[in-house]
Amino acid sequence: MQKSIAILCAGGPAPGINTVISTIAKVFLKDGYRVVGIHEGYKNLFNGKAETVNIDFHYADRIFPRGGSTLRMSRHKPKDHEFSSEFFLENNIELLVTIGGDDTASTANRLTKYLIANDVKIQNIHVPKTIDNDIPLPGRTPTFGFNSAKNEGVQIGNTVYEDARTSGNWFVVSTMGRSAGHLAFEIGTSCHFPVIIIPEMFDNTEITFEKITNLVISSMLKRQLDGVLHGVALVSEGVFHTLSEDEIKNSGINFTYDDHGHPELGNVSKAHIFNILVQRKLKELGITIKSRPVEMGYELRCCPPVAYDLTLCTLLGMGVRKLFLEGKSGCIVSTSSKADIQPIFLADIEDPKTGKIPPRLVDTQSELAKMVFSDMHVLTEADYEAAREYVDNPEDFDFYKILGWEYDPSKLRPSIA
Repeated sequence: MQKSIAILCAGGPAPGINTVISTIAKVFLKDGYRVVGIHEGYKNLFNGKAETVNIDFHYADRIFPRGGSTLRMSRHKPKDHEFSSEFFLENNIELLVTIGGDDTASTANRLTKYLIANDVKIQNIHVPKTIDNDIPLPGRTPTFGFNSAKNEGVQIGNTVYEDARTSGNWFVVSTMGRSAGHLAFEIGTSCHFPVIIIPEMFDNTEITFEKITNLVISSMLKRQLDGVLHGVALVSEGVFHTLSEDEIKNSGINFTYDDHGHPELGNVSKAHIFNILVQRKLKELGITIKSRPVEMGYELRCCPPVAYDLTLCTLLGMGVRKLFLEGKSGCIVSTSSKADIQPIFLADIEDPKTGKIPPRLVDTQSELAKMVFSDMHVLTEADYEAAREYVDNPEDFDFYKILGWEYDPSKLRPSIA
């Protein structure tokens, strides 16, 4: 039987998936391998119902620059007892390539242990995909898809900001990022939004809807004082994952949950929720500021990859073959600033208690973060007297006090109290 490799994609879409599939297929087809694409991720891989497609050169060549994924995706996460080697043995699979984010990597890690325990000679290499940029790669190496999604978000963000300036009002924008605020942080930074709110900022205080609302209004008040009657507040959807269970229950929002226990945020508009909360508070304060919600959601996931990701995905796809020939398995294919290919073994970065791959968060102590946070257009203690024209208690809208930070204008980033 012809030697084969298999490719599956799991989780949500990200620009560049097809580029990775195309590159891997081309380099292994040259070596005489059959390339098997598996639809719906892990969902039917172990129950005998896997739907597959043979990827030849023409198929691979056609999909290379396209957004989305030619292989249908699923968020199904199999339990350990579901694992089976039947599919691999029946198809003479020598390598399983998994393309996905931290959940997909965590499942790949468990699958690798299963294959080793059952003496199944199949290599497993993971390609890090997510627009959230939260897989712990070395340095600031991005996950593929992040820069394309950011580029799409910046185009939308700049258009929204132009509308705010033209109309003389505010927009409350929310963008994707389940556990980390990379996407919101870099879109907001690239668009010069006056205020950005990400979960990592709540490093010294419990996050609540009231605090999020007051942080947005902090920027609105500051701009009112400076005679700037427009703006955009960008809030990462990841703040939902930091909120306590009671806080979510008391919000009046009814969530459904996915297979991983995460709130299915796609079923609700986060921007709408944040904007309603802001408008309610403004009305309580007797302040008239018009704001409108904008959701940056699925628009970012299936856009065509930008040149950066086309190159990165090509490099990673070729890197899969390099690591395979070196006999590597149970690892993430990664690269460096010098474009060297290097493996990151899943066993080295897993949480020893859960076996899961912990997310990479925004480094709030980086020089970039310090400069961005210190330059946001928000209310500080120096504005209290002027702010009393609008509110009786301006300290409640002091951006840094809300977060538990001490504001020192001589420092790049407020220090934690």
